Amino acid sequence: MVKKAFLFDINRELIIGYKAIQNDPEELINQLNNIEKNYLSMEEEQRKEYYYKVREKYNQKIKSFDYDNYNEEWVGRAAFLIFLNKTCFNGLFRQNQKGEFNVPFGRYKNPKICDSNNILEVHKAFEDTEILCGDFTEAQDFIDKHTFVYFDPPYRPLNSTSSFTSYDKEGFNDKDQERLAQFFKKLHKTGAYLMLSNSDPKNYNENDDFFEKLYKHKDFTIERVTAKRYINCDSSKRGDINELIIRNY
Repeated sequence: MVKKAFLFDINRELIIGYKAIQNDPEELINQLNNIEKNYLSMEEEQRKEYYYKVREKYNQKIKSFDYDNYNEEWVGRAAFLIFLNKTCFNGLFRQNQKGEFNVPFGRYKNPKICDSNNILEVHKAFEDTEILCGDFTEAQDFIDKHTFVYFDPPYRPLNSTSSFTSYDKEGFNDKDQERLAQFFKKLHKTGAYLMLSNSDPKNYNENDDFFEKLYKHKDFTIERVTAKRYINCDSSKRGDINELIIRNY
C-alpha cells in the first residue's frame, strides 16, 4: 500500500497541469468543456486561427505568469496547455529555448479536448501526492529502502532524424542520460526499488549498446517490451516498437 507519493518534473508548465488537476478538477473540466464546444463548432480554417491565437496568448504569459504561487490562473493555463496538446500536430509537447510551446496546428476532425473521466481518475491518484518542480536529483531526500522509484525521462532519440528531447527548454541529451544512470546507481545503494523506461536504440541499430553499457551492473535487469509508437512524421513508422525497462529487482 502506497502511503505517500512524490512526483518530480523539471517542466513548470507540466507542474501547473498536475496541480490544477489535483486542486481544481471540476473547474478545469468546465473550462475544457467550453473550449471543446467552441472549437468543434468551427470550420477548419477557423480552428487553425483559434489554435494560433491560443498558442500566442499562452506564450505571451510566460514572462508575467506566477509559477510559484498556486492561484485560479493556473487552471486557465492548464486548460490552454491541454487544448494545445490535444489539437497540435501529432499531440506533441515541445518547447523552444525560450520555453515557448512551438508545435504547429494539427488537423483533427473530432479531437477529445476534455477527457473528464481521465482528469477525475488522475485527481484521485494525486490525493496523497506531493507535486514538486525540480530536477530528478532533488528526489533523493525522499528515497530510502522502503521506496519504489519510477524514472520516465525524455527518451533518447533513435536516430538523427528523431532528435526530439525538448519537453523542457533545457533539453535532455546523452550527458543527461549518463547523469541519470549515475543517480540510478547511487539510489540502488539505498535499497530502494528502481524502474526506468527509455527508448531501445536497437530498433534502428543493433550494434548500439548505449544503455547496456550505461546500466551494466550485476543487479540490474534490462528488458525489451513492445510499445505503441503514435508520434512520427512518417505515418508508416507508427505502430509497435521496442522500448527498454531497466530495474534493480
